[in-house]
Amino acid sequence: MHNIDSLSRRVFLEKLSALTAGGLLAGSVSARPARADSEPHIPFPTHPRERISVASYPFRAYIVSPDNRDRDTTLLGMNLLEFPAHVVAKFNIHNIEPHSRHFTSLQPDYLEDFRQILVKTKVRVVNIAVSTVSSFYDAEAEAREKAVAYAKKWADVAASIGSPGIRTHIAAARNSSPNIERTAETLREVTEYAAAKNIVVTLENDDLVSEDAFFLVKVVESVNNPYLRTLPDFANSMLTGDADFNYRALQAMFQHAYNICHVKDGETNDDDKPFNVDLKKSFDILKASNYRGYCSMEFDAPGDPYGPTLKLIEQTIKYLS
Repeated sequence: MHNIDSLSRRVFLEKLSALTAGGLLAGSVSARPARADSEPHIPFPTHPRERISVASYPFRAYIVSPDNRDRDTTLLGMNLLEFPAHVVAKFNIHNIEPHSRHFTSLQPDYLEDFRQILVKTKVRVVNIAVSTVSSFYDAEAEAREKAVAYAKKWADVAASIGSPGIRTHIAAARNSSPNIERTAETLREVTEYAAAKNIVVTLENDDLVSEDAFFLVKVVESVNNPYLRTLPDFANSMLTGDADFNYRALQAMFQHAYNICHVKDGETNDDDKPFNVDLKKSFDILKASNYRGYCSMEFDAPGDPYGPTLKLIEQTIKYLS
C-alpha cells in the first residue's frame, strides 16, 4: 500500500475511477446475463460465533511455507496443516481463511492431507485469499492469460479442500491503468470456470488504485455473474486518509458482497502509520446490506496478532448479536 494522505489525491483517484468506468463501459461488450439457475447457494450459519473466520494472513510471521515472504524465523513457526487446530485451540473458532502463499504445496497428496485435517478438527475453509502477479487488465494478452490460468488453478484447489470461494487479487500492470473492459473480460472467463465448480470468486478493495472499491463494483456489474462478488474490507480504503470515502466504499462493496468480508478496526500504511475505523459504523453498514456471509478476522498491524484477533472476535460477536 502506498501512503496517500492528500485529500486532493483521493479525489483525483475517485474521479479518475468513475470517468474511466463510464468511458470504457460505454464501448464495452455487453455483459452476459446471469442464468437464474446458476446462483451460488452457500448454507451460511446464523449464530454470530459460527459466522466468524480467522484468516492466516495476520499470522504470516509464523507460517512456514516456501512462498511466505513474511516469515519471521525468530518466532516459533507452524505449517498451514497445523493452523486449523491452532485456531480452534486459541480462539474457539472453526472457520479459517488461508492465504495462497501459506500453502506448502498444491500437490494432490498435500491437499488431501489438508482436507483430512479439516475433517478431523471440524474446521471449514470458508475462502482462500489468492495473491497474483500477472494483472487481469494488463495490455498484453499473454499476461492476462497467465492471470486467468493462475486463478483457475486456485479454483481447483478450493474445490479439492471444500472451500466455497477464492479471493483473487487484481495486480497492478506497468503498461496500463485500471481498465474495466479488459478486467471484466478476463474475470468473466475465471468466474464461469469457478462457477462450474460451485466456487464464488471475490474481489477485495485491497489496493487504492488497482483494487479501488468503486472500480471493483463496476467490474462486478459489468461481468454480471452471481458467482463474481465483492469482498469488503473494513479498513483498506481508509488508507486514503478520508473516513467518509472509506465508509462510502464499504457501503458500495457490501451491495455486491455475498460470502466473505474482512473485519479489522484499522490498517497501517507502508510507513506503519495507523488509520483507525469505527467498527460499530462498519457493522451498521454490513447489517443494512442484509449481508449473511462470513466475517473473517484480519488484524493487520505491527505486533502480536493474537490479542487483537481475540478482541476482534469479541467485538464481532457483540455487533452481530
